[in-house]
Amino acid sequence: QVQLVESGGGSVLAGGSLRLSCAASGFTYSSPCMAWFRQAPGKEREWVATFYSSVTRYYADSVKDRFTISQDNAKNTLYLQMDSLKPEDTGMYYCAAESVSSGTSYRSERKYVYWGQGTQVTVSS
Repeated sequence: QVQLVESGGGSVLAGGSLRLSCAASGFTYSSPCMAWFRQAPGKEREWVATFYSSVTRYYADSVKDRFTISQDNAKNTLYLQMDSLKPEDTGMYYCAAESVSSGTSYRSERKYVYWGQGTQVTVSS
């Protein structure tokens, strides 16, 4: 049974940093694609970043140049390094993984079959 467990969330002041982790277990193969999404209070969940490989990564415009997505295959862990945090980055952050490669857009929630329970990030001004 595939399981994704996020950690690393917390409360920081604007301008600060956090590193989120997503520990994956139960995979018998490497997921083709993993991603981070977030959901702010009262808003829909939105895509943040996607990792295919160390040379193929995508970011939402709102986090580009501030966030870095990476993966440690040896530890089966996905990371999201978040720097220069802003109050609008506040929300629940979710890790997601694709099951088999598909043509669905990497920005779409429909691409990802497996989801974690989320970790809360709060940025205050």
